[in-house]
Amino acid sequence: MLVIVGYIVVLFSIFGGFALAGGHLAALLQPVELLMIGGGAAGAFFVGNNSKAIKATLKALPTVFKGSKYTRALYMDIMALLYELLTKIRKEGLMSVESDVDSPENSPLFTKYPAVMADHHIVEFLTDYLRLMVSGSMNAFEIENLMDNEIETHHHEGEIPSHVIAKIGDGLPAFGIIAAVMGVVHTMESVGLPPAELGILIAHALVGTFLGILLAYGFVGPLASLLEQKLNESTKMLQCIKVTLLASINGYAPAIAVEFGRKVLFSTERPSFSELEEHVRGARSR
Repeated sequence: MLVIVGYIVVLFSIFGGFALAGGHLAALLQPVELLMIGGGAAGAFFVGNNSKAIKATLKALPTVFKGSKYTRALYMDIMALLYELLTKIRKEGLMSVESDVDSPENSPLFTKYPAVMADHHIVEFLTDYLRLMVSGSMNAFEIENLMDNEIETHHHEGEIPSHVIAKIGDGLPAFGIIAAVMGVVHTMESVGLPPAELGILIAHALVGTFLGILLAYGFVGPLASLLEQKLNESTKMLQCIKVTLLASINGYAPAIAVEFGRKVLFSTERPSFSELEEHVRGARSR
């Protein structure tokens, strides 16, 4: 929603200011210039990326129009789930969560948290490392190293769409210049026309440069920044799970282990100690 609002503000500010200055908006309507800029950028997008990057980018683009799913409520759910799992392990042993880990969709613990279950990255990350804990064949240092490598891989993979969009945005001003040069070439070959008509052709050519810069910095470039922010939020969730599980492996009680996880969250989503404790109690009573 904020993306649409931002686009409206950009359009209103730029075109509204141009109109208030006495400019004619019809002069900016140049579909041929848009065809050259947009077509050139689209072609470069397909040339410069493999099928994996193209699919990842096309899949990520619709998410920019949605709000962040990594809310305080989701963080409290994942920490409540971790608390229940670690409490069960502490009371009944590691083998007691084997069935929950092998089939989370049928687990009475996991199914209490549908928001967590809706994110397969979270579920896979959590169940994979719980399974390693159950196997008992790895120590805390080995698991931490493996977690760090997986989180790094997840982050690098998630950076692909934002990097692709950023490169497209960087190239749009150049395609705008190309469109402007084509317009100048057309003007020069029409040098025999009256001055009034030549002025119109020159104006049309300059619109290409304007559109390339506007699309780059007003529309495409900000999307790359937004995708990067969303990626950082998803990485933070994995770090929260990592810190909590490692604290448990190192012998801390479930309540303290969850507190470790709470402390690594961004301040904007981090619940207070009392909020988390109340949420956990409510979840256990359900």
